[in-house]
Amino acid sequence: MTTTAPTDPRPASAPAWLLTRDVTLCPCGCIGKRRKGSYIEKTLTGGADLLRQVMFSDDTSARHGLLQRIDARVKIVTLFGLLLVGAFLHTIAALMVLYAATLVLAACSAVPVGFFVKRVWLFVPIFTGIVLIPATLSVVTDGEVIVTLWHWHGRAEGITRQGLMSALLVVARVASSISSVVLLTLTTPWTRLLASLRTLGVPRMFILIIGMAYRYLFLLLATVTDMYQARKARAVGAEKHDKRARRFVFATAGAMIGKSMAMSEEVHQAMVARGYRGDAKVLAQPRPSRIDLLYALAVAVSGAALLVGEHVITR
Repeated sequence: MTTTAPTDPRPASAPAWLLTRDVTLCPCGCIGKRRKGSYIEKTLTGGADLLRQVMFSDDTSARHGLLQRIDARVKIVTLFGLLLVGAFLHTIAALMVLYAATLVLAACSAVPVGFFVKRVWLFVPIFTGIVLIPATLSVVTDGEVIVTLWHWHGRAEGITRQGLMSALLVVARVASSISSVVLLTLTTPWTRLLASLRTLGVPRMFILIIGMAYRYLFLLLATVTDMYQARKARAVGAEKHDKRARRFVFATAGAMIGKSMAMSEEVHQAMVARGYRGDAKVLAQPRPSRIDLLYALAVAVSGAALLVGEHVITR
């Protein structure tokens, strides 16, 4: 039986699941031979984890929570309003209040808060943090140096207070914005979300592209997994990372391109034969109810109060 053991630090350019090592003989990892796993298998395992997360999102959208009861169109409009509120806030404290409000909504919507926080903060440090690191340095943002990294002509250079506060402000804004978007996707079925976007005037071609990409990304992932498992079942002996393995990867990529093109044509013809004209439809699109109006009013009042309160306090 094999398990995964903690790995040594690696550059942030590669995902963690691709850098794990397989441990044999002993589950605890104290003895046994460590071997480097196949990068193909690790990639497919990472894709399977993504598929499980999407299935979990579908289960979450079917729960009986606060946001699950709200009409998808109302949630989209209020989400856009929250994004505007986050864009006009200029203090970290106000943005943290907005972020805390998304945590409260997640808890009221039967979304596990721990899973919600991990899903948001998995992307914020990786993308936003790396981009903002140069902005904290004195060579980019002048100000009071609080962490000295080097000296230039007798002058201390390093991280400035002004640059660090600006970076934290952007990170807080991005975290609150991503939280709102993730909360929308976790509490809204995909088909109803697309239909609501089309109702609100989103171009038909955009809906068609994202709908097809969402569905067939996982279908192609399952096809690649089946191809790899079929090859592995027919292989004898240990796997070798040689020219033959690389040829298999290239051949699989070429076969997937051909399959995806043929599949896209067949699927489009089948959809047109069944009456598809580019619009995402659901069986029922109910009118906004009283709870939808109350939710939209509460979001509008809360957003306005947050903007006014920040302006009064910082004046």
